[in-house]
Amino acid sequence: MSFESLGLQADILRAITEKGYTQPTPIQQQAIMPVLEGKDLMAGAQTGTGKTAGFTLPVLQRLIETDKPRKGRRPVRALILTPTRELAAQVHESVQTYGRYLPLKSTVVFGGVSINPQKQKLIKGVDILVATPGRLLDHVSQRSVDLSKVDILVLDEADRMLDMGFIRDIRKVLDLLPQKKQTLLFSATFSDDIKKLANDLLDSPSLIEVARRNTASETVKQVVHPVDKKRKRELLSLLIRSHEWQQVLVFTRTKHGANRLAEQLGKDGVTSAAIHGNKSQGARTRALADFKSGKIRVLVATDIAARGLDIDQLPHVVNYELPNVAEDYVHRIGRTGRAGNEGEAMSLVCVDELKLLKDIEKLINRDIPKVEFEGFEPDPNIKPEPIQNGRGRNQKRPAKGKQGQRASNRRNNRRSNTSDSSKQDHPRNTSRHRRKNTHQDTSIS
Repeated sequence: MSFESLGLQADILRAITEKGYTQPTPIQQQAIMPVLEGKDLMAGAQTGTGKTAGFTLPVLQRLIETDKPRKGRRPVRALILTPTRELAAQVHESVQTYGRYLPLKSTVVFGGVSINPQKQKLIKGVDILVATPGRLLDHVSQRSVDLSKVDILVLDEADRMLDMGFIRDIRKVLDLLPQKKQTLLFSATFSDDIKKLANDLLDSPSLIEVARRNTASETVKQVVHPVDKKRKRELLSLLIRSHEWQQVLVFTRTKHGANRLAEQLGKDGVTSAAIHGNKSQGARTRALADFKSGKIRVLVATDIAARGLDIDQLPHVVNYELPNVAEDYVHRIGRTGRAGNEGEAMSLVCVDELKLLKDIEKLINRDIPKVEFEGFEPDPNIKPEPIQNGRGRNQKRPAKGKQGQRASNRRNNRRSNTSDSSKQDHPRNTSRHRRKNTHQDTSIS
């Protein structure tokens, strides 16, 4: 099947050809036609299979086909919601790429940057708006955007938005949209919660799942390297230098851990940078650009990057620490092995993480091969300790008295400084703060 056979317009086909694509992926083959027909859609595919183009291409064509003469500024006719800044920027890049020969205007809004330039673009009028939920509601409160003319709503990475607590913000946005509209849900996975949401939002939708839920791409080679926690950094540095890896995405559980690992790898002579929710948007953009260009070899990230990074032919992903949520493992390793390319995902697993590993293997329904490195074999005498995830679970009550209070204070400081899901970043806890400071993006964790 070719893109031409899907009924796309010549100007869109021209942009696709210039991008170098000739054959649609399975998700594109199944999604484009129903969207062009105006149907609601619930589509799931493994990350890296081209689902962004699966909705971008037909949405562009629908807007051209249904365009009407108008007076005054352009109304927002297509709204695309994403959970993170990085994903919003990349979706907007796809809109610009595939719509370069169309008379449509688009923009993207997210937090972490000044709101004023965004307001100016919105006031001038755009056909397509890509946004994170928090910053979009900021613009609504400042009356810089009108959503009453939206014809098409796209929820991209819908499961991630639910995971990050955006359901209230999403419902606030829905209240601002017309009752009659086309709604598309695209996601890497579909939980039962997502299907319940779809029942509320979608009208007799087409259902597409091109792969079983929560499965990793078959093009990704997975392996586990058992190693003691205190020797992980040493083994990672050795692997990078001995194999001469030039581009490695490394995941940690916490922001502080990401900063520390990037600094330690730098001291080992491995150029590295960290990216997470506490970094400014400018710092995150620079780090990602340096990583893509090869200026740095290692990008150390928290799970904020698990959905938002799209790096062509990324060869290596390393789980320096396993995620607390098994589904996040699938999204992490989905950064490699994209669009049919081969990739390698390895996990450095200590005794504390064996339960997390068991949960992951149960989710993906397979045993991941375990390979020990000579000289880095785990010490069998080390006992597992509870994993401190910054949410207060698995933590002992402090002893009474001053010593216990000091210990409690230290734990509280660690929780506020190290967790990538800390209260100050979580969307469920920022609605009051957003009213005070509209420059704060509540769409980032």
